[in-house]
Amino acid sequence: MMASQSDLKETITYQWTGKVVLVAGASKGIGREVAIHFAMGGARVFLVARDATKLRQTQLAIEALGGQSSCLPTDLTSTQAIEKMLKQLGEETDVIDIVVNAVGGFIKFARFEEISEAEWDEVNGLNLKSAFMLSQKILPFLKASRAGRMIHVASIAGLGPNPHAPSYLPYGVAKGGLITLVKYLAKVLGEFGITVNAVSPGTTATERVTKLRGREGLEQLAKANPLQHVLEPQDTCQAILFLASSQAKAITGINLNVNAGSVM
Repeated sequence: MMASQSDLKETITYQWTGKVVLVAGASKGIGREVAIHFAMGGARVFLVARDATKLRQTQLAIEALGGQSSCLPTDLTSTQAIEKMLKQLGEETDVIDIVVNAVGGFIKFARFEEISEAEWDEVNGLNLKSAFMLSQKILPFLKASRAGRMIHVASIAGLGPNPHAPSYLPYGVAKGGLITLVKYLAKVLGEFGITVNAVSPGTTATERVTKLRGREGLEQLAKANPLQHVLEPQDTCQAILFLASSQAKAITGINLNVNAGSVM
């Protein structure tokens, strides 16, 4: 459930005027929430995702709130598509101050012995390879910022099997790889003044997850966490905004769990 306009006004505590932000996975869920908040804070936001129609819906939501954004429909599992997108991006700006990568997910659960090679490749391509390729290819834009921020959305599934809910092995392995990738990137890119961090949400009431687990299932999961809180996209969004801010300038290489204490 997306935050209302009044919620947005209440929760925006950072000013992003003059900042240029790229949000990958901006068509829905956490990525959409993040894109809207950056735009409402005054940033110029580039929206990236495969689904051009849903991406345009995010843009319209931003415009309705008085923000500024541009759509760059791209399949981030394709290196060629990323390169083409960045060529288009370069026609509008040569600097990106903040990159948020919220691309990922899976569409079904399959038993371990039923996971095919194609399924393994697809889930890892979407959640891990895309993150590596985007990070590598967008580096010149972040270097130009001289104080760039890169934030990847991982998952508590990357820490190990969820003790309170079914876990999907390919997804968990890919997100675990993403958490490790962030540490390596933080070390490699630190010399350019770029911080690299991950945020790992617990099971969050995005459109995709609600379809997979049902609202009742999400409420049951919430009963198992100390706060008994159903996680919403805006919970992770606020953590991302902090890591993107100047207040987090000395924080790099971490994985910040946003899970209401479901996994500690």
